Amino acid sequence: MVKIRLARLGAHKRPFYRMVVADSRARRDGPFIEVLGIYDPLKDPYEVKLDLERTRFWLQRGAQPTDIAKKLMQRAGL
Repeated sequence: MVKIRLARLGAHKRPFYRMVVADSRARRDGPFIEVLGIYDPLKDPYEVKLDLERTRFWLQRGAQPTDIAKKLMQRAGL
């Protein structure tokens, strides 16, 4: 199964995330299929940038977003 989820980047106590499409069996920061956007929780207000066209493409093909990814997609306008 393919999932849309967050992959953590950044230094210790300075998180930065990529929203990626990955196989559900892959580890959190492991191999992924495609990067859909970014999420920076440290900015005020936090920053979410997504490629909405590619996100819709993957959702139409059955990719399942995680709960956090779903909330971020809604706030990005999807």
